[in-house]
Amino acid sequence: MESRENPVDPFDLVVFGGTGDLAQRKILPAMFKRFCAGQMPGESRLIGAARRELSSESYRVLVGEALAAHLPARPDGDTLAAFLARIDYVQIDGRGDTGWQDLAALLCPDRIRAFYFSVGPSLFGDLAQRIRAEGLADDQSRIVVEKPFGHDLDTAQRLNADLDRQFMECQIYRIDHYLGKETVQNLMAVRFGNMLFEPLWNSQYIDHIQITVAETVGVAGRGDYYQNAGAMRDMMQNHMMQLLCLIAMEPPAKFDPDAVRDEKLKVIRALDPVEPHHIIRGQYTAAEGVPSFREDVDNPRSKTESFIALRCHLSNWRWAGTPFYLRTGKRLKTRSSQITVVFKDAPHSIFGRESGRHNNELTIQLQPDEGITLDVTIKEPGAGGMKLIDVPLDMSFAEALGPEADGPDAYERLIMDVIRGNQTLFMRNDEVEAAWAWTDPIIKGWELRGDVPKPYDSFTNGPDDSSQLLRRDGREWRGIKR
Repeated sequence: MESRENPVDPFDLVVFGGTGDLAQRKILPAMFKRFCAGQMPGESRLIGAARRELSSESYRVLVGEALAAHLPARPDGDTLAAFLARIDYVQIDGRGDTGWQDLAALLCPDRIRAFYFSVGPSLFGDLAQRIRAEGLADDQSRIVVEKPFGHDLDTAQRLNADLDRQFMECQIYRIDHYLGKETVQNLMAVRFGNMLFEPLWNSQYIDHIQITVAETVGVAGRGDYYQNAGAMRDMMQNHMMQLLCLIAMEPPAKFDPDAVRDEKLKVIRALDPVEPHHIIRGQYTAAEGVPSFREDVDNPRSKTESFIALRCHLSNWRWAGTPFYLRTGKRLKTRSSQITVVFKDAPHSIFGRESGRHNNELTIQLQPDEGITLDVTIKEPGAGGMKLIDVPLDMSFAEALGPEADGPDAYERLIMDVIRGNQTLFMRNDEVEAAWAWTDPIIKGWELRGDVPKPYDSFTNGPDDSSQLLRRDGREWRGIKR
């Protein structure tokens, strides 16, 4: 199990909610793969903690079943047995006294301790308080909290205050799995590692930027949550905001957690309020074999959006006058996350009007089929005169890098960053609150106006009004690429 990865020190990882869906689908498979890569050194252990009454042996059976269900290939028997031998379980009550002494007995005093809150946000403050009260944490311990981090600015501030009473900010890891994706991190490499792009990365040369996160799935199984959240809270306030920050931020002085997060915070604070006519909300309708959004959330009068598109602006020198178009939605025609940077036309065309309009476009495909495409203008082959066409310089990461492109998934990378104490890819308290401060007035505005989301057919590009959002500006959405 020799690893080519950066080593980590021995650790105890406690997963509260260790029997839940997130733990079984993401956290446990991620830790198994890190174990196979040699990143559970020495006597490092994983401890599941939940209210369910289980023995450690019964929990190991559950873990084995979860790995069989959620890994692409069935684990090797000997490797699986070695991994399961590192696992324990504690029945624990997050708001009561049950199980805390049992958990304390399992923790080793000379290891890094990380506590993963894979539970509802209502338990975050209680768990943090009990961990401190029971003496389970020291100044080197870390807590990991999942989204949603608050429902609005007020709840986010109260949650931050609850955690800050028990832990220092440098110990709190607010996880957004999107930031652990290889291609999302590649945004920083593209931006700041290539002299080719940085001189052009401003409003003088860029016409506009589009960010799309499209999903084919609906909200079935998450109806209760989604009815109260909607696309704005579920995606725009966090995932989409993070992509916007990475594409628009100034170069940090160094690749350091606080230096990077300082620059991201500046982007959020530079966002202008969004005008109502620059916001399009939608709700998917039923299609053959699939229910409507209102059926999925069991609310025939729901005004919650499953799709949102908006135009926003940054009030700073780099981006003054450059629009950013963001859209995200459920039950769209394909699963795709991409960023398209559309450069301005040449100031003067020597080829005449008959050559048409041609833009250079840089498309960063985040998922699936991760890669980068740069559209350039060339002469169309043949003897028909100087006719111009646009062709892509296409780099698929899988083709260019081979097996190296298939790196660790987001949860693997982020959990290991927690163990290393690297907060670069995690949100800071002021960053979360600034995002809510921008988001809240948008949500309150449509609630006061009584806006109803536009219906759109399932497995399409969303409501027609979202296309009009760009057409009014003489632009159009770039296709959602497979």
